Amino acid sequence: MYAPRLPRIGTYAAWRETARRLARADVPAAQVDWGLAGDDASMFDAPLPIGPLSVERGDLKVPASFADLSRSLIPERSGKGMTLAYVLLMRLQAEPGLLSNRADAQVAQARDIAKSIHRDLHKMHAFVRFREVGQADGRRRFAAWFEPTHRIEEPTADFFVNRFGDMDWAIVTPEVTIRYQDRTLTLHEIESQRPDADDPLEQLWTTYYANIFNPARLKPDAMRAEMPKKYWKNLPEAALIPDLIAGARARSQAMQDAAATTPRQGRRVDQTTPAPMIHRPVSLPTLHAEIHDCTRCPLHGPATQAVPGEGPRDARLMIVGEQPGDREDIEGRPFTGPAGQLFDRLADDAGLDRQASYVTNAVKHFKFVQRGKRRIHQTPNAGEVNACRWWLDRELATVDPELVLALGATALHALTGDGRGLLKRRGGVERTKDGRPLLVTLHPSYLLRLPDPAARAEATRNVTADLTKALHLLNN
Repeated sequence: MYAPRLPRIGTYAAWRETARRLARADVPAAQVDWGLAGDDASMFDAPLPIGPLSVERGDLKVPASFADLSRSLIPERSGKGMTLAYVLLMRLQAEPGLLSNRADAQVAQARDIAKSIHRDLHKMHAFVRFREVGQADGRRRFAAWFEPTHRIEEPTADFFVNRFGDMDWAIVTPEVTIRYQDRTLTLHEIESQRPDADDPLEQLWTTYYANIFNPARLKPDAMRAEMPKKYWKNLPEAALIPDLIAGARARSQAMQDAAATTPRQGRRVDQTTPAPMIHRPVSLPTLHAEIHDCTRCPLHGPATQAVPGEGPRDARLMIVGEQPGDREDIEGRPFTGPAGQLFDRLADDAGLDRQASYVTNAVKHFKFVQRGKRRIHQTPNAGEVNACRWWLDRELATVDPELVLALGATALHALTGDGRGLLKRRGGVERTKDGRPLLVTLHPSYLLRLPDPAARAEATRNVTADLTKALHLLNN
């Protein structure tokens, strides 16, 4: 029985390296007791040897989605996540399509743990409250205390660097301190307790919170679902919540008695010009976790899950489709349905390596109408495309591809602001809104819908030629 004990900082990298050694030596999951440095081991457990283990396997093979899934499992506090990630790694060697089987008990358990980790990341992003602790060298300094459910300090650090890169700060948890000072991020394994220091600005914040509270829209159950009570002790505004709830009925009645006059109806604004956004690159797991929590448009309600992009961060080519289909919505991966499979065949014919590319969609949730037991695809409208453009722009900033391939009118609209005239623009090289080279082609689903065999064959040749052109542009 092996008992690898991983460092508290750099846990995922250490788990990945250790798991590779064990898996190549064909060590069964039942003979590995995963834990962190300092965790007790049973009297029958042995530490992992420093030297090489007996090698019985060749190279390990896993799908691209396993990297994100395993990264999401490792922070789980009890250690079940590390164990389950290794179990799946070993099973994938004999069952390559395992992660697509949502009925599998261990896959379902892994997805539940990953959702719990993503939820904890989201709560930390929302509920960290900084307090100013003075200045040094002209830079403001802040500190915050937070108690995460899981060990998510490492995965969440990049989010706060991108959000608060203009100041020095520290986020202290019971086990780890995340420090950003002089534009350098460090993590330290330090056991800490909640500080008692007060911030004079908290009085301003609580006054503001009390004044924006709308008693007529009070929904205590929904509020507690989004802001569980376990986080209240670290939120300065939480002390006001019981009194605000208790007085909500009287305040709501007072608002009705005031009988405000009906405002005169104004003219509708037909168009808006959004302010330019500057998106800083983040790690793909951080970005994908944020996409999973997206509620920017109503499509998140009926869809099973958000489907972020997939592929290497240093991909030279980014391929942008329309939206997830029925199968992608269930599996949580892009380009796995009939259109994606057709695209893979055409890319292979053109000599284009899809695995080396980053594939994503302009819209991250599946839009459909229910007809009996079937979910029928619906084209996203302009508002839904614009709402999701936030995520597409961030993917572009993070991957920073040399060339973008737009599949269909929706992708073209998201990337250029105008999706009209697709057939005339097909095969042409344009520019995205941020100035990147953009090659335009048809979406594979268009080929599948063409009823005339001759027209379908011609359109297929055109798309294959466009993919060949993409390869030529990358090589030249």
